[in-house]
Amino acid sequence: MMLARVADSLYWVGRYVERAEHLSRLASVMLNATLDRTDAGAQAAQLARAAVGDHEPSDDNNALDAARGLVLDRERPGGSVVDSLSRARENARQVRDQITTETWERLNLLYLRATDARAERDFEANAPDFLAEIVADLHLFKGAADATMSHGEGWRFMVTGVHLERAMLIGRLLRVCFSGVQGQVLDDHLSLVSILRMACALEPYLRAYTADLNARYILEFLLFDEDFPRSIRYSTERIEEHLNRLSKGREIGRGDPARLAGRLNARLTYTDVEDVESTGASAILTFVEAECAAIHKAMFETFVAYPLEMRLPA
Repeated sequence: MMLARVADSLYWVGRYVERAEHLSRLASVMLNATLDRTDAGAQAAQLARAAVGDHEPSDDNNALDAARGLVLDRERPGGSVVDSLSRARENARQVRDQITTETWERLNLLYLRATDARAERDFEANAPDFLAEIVADLHLFKGAADATMSHGEGWRFMVTGVHLERAMLIGRLLRVCFSGVQGQVLDDHLSLVSILRMACALEPYLRAYTADLNARYILEFLLFDEDFPRSIRYSTERIEEHLNRLSKGREIGRGDPARLAGRLNARLTYTDVEDVESTGASAILTFVEAECAAIHKAMFETFVAYPLEMRLPA
């Protein structure tokens, strides 16, 4: 049985790494959208800002300031790329003996570069390249973890954190784009492309649906595709799979995280885009976010904050 503090730290490494990547991609899309000096460009930039909780009207200067804050502001209330990397690195440092040298070095080098005194200057000089390098290094971190860490309990806690964070972030993005006011103006090409880029899904979507950029198909793809690693259904399947393995040999009660993950995955397995259209996207996306929050809470109570007598032999 893995120590509770080790499991917790590895879980949060996964969550913070995924959050840093998502925020980097949103900042990149936000900046690219402002290059198109049209209403469509402003709308695409506003979608990116709304996905991180910023609903202020957008212009080029505001978008640049918002992107800079999203990347470099450690005090930003909703978190930033640098803040997420700092937290991921600190959690990894606490369990240095549980991860490989290759995994640690990749995360540590990325942290040092992102927090260097020259980072703000580098961002100002060439923000797209700065963000692309962060995303590429985060991919290298995940690849190193997958290729060099033993796929035991520690790795499973970290990967569960990645997929739980991903499901929550993609769900929030879809809720912003397909529920309420924003969902009524998604007929323009740039906004649709921007949504796919924010989810790192443009090329996989085009391979599945060719060049037919359609809001309905995008919602279906990012919610239900079984093979795309950033769809919500793919993530919920991985969450259920890893939690079932982590719960092996233990009685699974009503509030167990493995049971909650199974319930969420079953809902997505037996729901389709026609069901979503009949009830509105907000209903299923709100359900996904609530269930992910419940799984997170149950994981903490089951693997981290459990009473000591529950793990001691009788």
